[in-house]
Amino acid sequence: MQQRSINLHLVSDSTGDTLNSIARATLARFDDPLVIHHRWSLVRSRLQLDRVLEGIQHEPGPVLYTLVDSSLRLALEETCRRAGVQCFSPLDPVMELLQSAIGAPAKEKRAAQHVLDADYFRRIDAMHYVLSHDDGQGTLGIRDADVVLVGVSRSSKTPTCFYLANRGIKAANVPLVPGAALPDALEHPPCPVVGLHIEVNALIDIRRHRLKIIGASGVRQDANDYIDPEAVKSEIVAARRLCTLRGWPVIDVTRRSIEETAATILQLMEAWHARRKDAVPPPHAPQDPAAAVLGPRP
Repeated sequence: MQQRSINLHLVSDSTGDTLNSIARATLARFDDPLVIHHRWSLVRSRLQLDRVLEGIQHEPGPVLYTLVDSSLRLALEETCRRAGVQCFSPLDPVMELLQSAIGAPAKEKRAAQHVLDADYFRRIDAMHYVLSHDDGQGTLGIRDADVVLVGVSRSSKTPTCFYLANRGIKAANVPLVPGAALPDALEHPPCPVVGLHIEVNALIDIRRHRLKIIGASGVRQDANDYIDPEAVKSEIVAARRLCTLRGWPVIDVTRRSIEETAATILQLMEAWHARRKDAVPPPHAPQDPAAAVLGPRP
């Protein structure tokens, strides 16, 4: 069946992040869909909506919207109906379900998830923390971390930390370098420590690409060991062995996205805190199964 090219209009009175996420998650179920995105954000007045309506009429296609103002919603729905264009608010069914369960109507509050509250400033603080504690920097500050990621160079520690920071998590990361000592704070870590593992060939490809970006003028002096298969394998094995000895859970990130890795880290953090709240285990309790490597995605 031949695919058709479509225009997809995403109309929001806020940043449009919710609709973008819904569209991205849904379109991922198709093989190379031919979709032209039209993103209309911060639509909060009739004048702004008129521009949107002109765009929809000029390039008709399905419309997904999140508009709180009832007059704007009605105008958009009516225009789409006359133009024979499908129009849908993906949050409405969820809102109706929750209103029924909670027993109270939702407020007509625009961009309710984007407010300058304590949670917002917690995320900003976490971002600053990640910047100050990236790649082994500021090791004394590890005692203030919510989680510490360890792993060999180029095992996606930094991007994962930034993703977690956007969730308000203070994540420090420490590179595991052959022959280099660990920070003192990791002798008795005050928070969960999670190792990130990556397969040899995948890591070599990433590092080789990194060296190509750096260019000849900035090539590492130890470039041969940096991408040598035996040296890289030895480095990875040593990192795995260290995590096993310390009882730190390890996630195989070879075929995981940053989002999936972060979700697993959050689960491990919850399990770590749950164990802390439980009674002290008996002296000869079996090894924590979380210390095993969480394998790659199938």
